[in-house]
Amino acid sequence: MDLNGMHVVITGASRGVGAALAEAFAARGARLTLVARTVPALEDVAARTGGTAMPADLADPAQVDGLIGRIEASLGPVDVLVNNAGIDLTGAFIDMSMADIQRMVQLNAITVAVLTRQVLPGMIERGRGHIVQVSSLAGTGTFPGISVYGGTKSFVTHMTAGVRLELKGLPIGLTVVETGLITPTDMADSVLSYPPTRASFRRFYALGLLADADVHTVARKAVDAVERGKRTVRMPARAFLFPMLTNAPRRLVEMLLVGVPRR
Repeated sequence: MDLNGMHVVITGASRGVGAALAEAFAARGARLTLVARTVPALEDVAARTGGTAMPADLADPAQVDGLIGRIEASLGPVDVLVNNAGIDLTGAFIDMSMADIQRMVQLNAITVAVLTRQVLPGMIERGRGHIVQVSSLAGTGTFPGISVYGGTKSFVTHMTAGVRLELKGLPIGLTVVETGLITPTDMADSVLSYPPTRASFRRFYALGLLADADVHTVARKAVDAVERGKRTVRMPARAFLFPMLTNAPRRLVEMLLVGVPRR
């Protein structure tokens, strides 16, 4: 996809990966609609990238309901949706409040499904579009302290694989971004604040199986994936074995479904 002039919607765009994605898409000539709940930071990113700020708390179902329709009514059809918004509340599962668990599931999983469902009919009708799902290697193999977060990312990755099967043959691209810790970000600081999680990462670093991913490199690779129609962005490359093993059953099922009507 040639991104010049394309309308790109990015959630969680006020900081971290979302802000880096906004800068990377803007550098390719895209028109941006930026969604997040932190208004001053969101407006700052919009000013830097020439985008339009659309403040919303995406953990609130009422604000998510009809969001794509409202964006398209005022700013035109969405060509690319980047589901980046998410939170990680690190700690022992038994110590987490149900309110925190529900907020994580709502924002990281349900909102992703709802916005994907909202944007797809228009993309199918227009015969073009791309969706980027910012998942995580935690959806492949989790550590203590991030059990709920890892579960939400497993949902995103697995759901996207199923949606891809339903859209086979249509000019709609789906890219899943799976990374380890992305630095520097507030989420990385949150993850490493819980000693068992921090110790788990240190173990994998010592084994040479993980390395931190630079936020701007992740953003650039995600934008490249949209332009080239790539299915997956994984960082670090050294961790390829874990998602490859997890995705093997998905890819096998995909191959065995040859000839089965998708829609």
